[in-house]
Amino acid sequence: MTKLYFIRHAESDISVHDDLLRPLTPKGELSSKLVTRFLQDKNIVKIYSSPYKRTIDTIKDFSVSSGLEVEIIEDLRERKVSDKWIGVDNFDDFAKKQWGDFNYKLEQGESLVEVQERNIRALEKILNDGEGNIVVGTHGTALSTILNYYNNEFCYQDFERIRPQMPYIVCLQFKDGELVNTEEFII
Repeated sequence: MTKLYFIRHAESDISVHDDLLRPLTPKGELSSKLVTRFLQDKNIVKIYSSPYKRTIDTIKDFSVSSGLEVEIIEDLRERKVSDKWIGVDNFDDFAKKQWGDFNYKLEQGESLVEVQERNIRALEKILNDGEGNIVVGTHGTALSTILNYYNNEFCYQDFERIRPQMPYIVCLQFKDGELVNTEEFII
């Protein structure tokens, strides 16, 4: 039996437009302590993360307190929107278009199909590496494509519901590689 605790990063500083280096806000840093408190009794055996600073920093306090190192998996990264920052004002329209057409993407960006395939590949690697309770540091869109993969009724409205929740935790429980349970946590 494997339980994957997906930790969607805490609040990040969107004034920093470099996706890889965007840090947490002071509120996000405080929230990372709540993540540690939540995970401390979950008997976690491994920690994986997207390479983005905000995801690593959200689970870093838990990593230090548990003595477990964070293994970076490049394919867990968030969707690349474009080479240009589209801004908060244009993001809603862009997200609706992508959820309406999983193949839609901007120039130099990724479609949700591409993000989903990349993240599922990473998830399968994690599941093949062993059993136990595992933390996965992730992002809102990346996680949403994973949830959609296992439940095709997970749609734009569900993405919008979890979008403001930072951090957001969902546990996917697998037995013999098959999803058997999903549970959300608000901390």
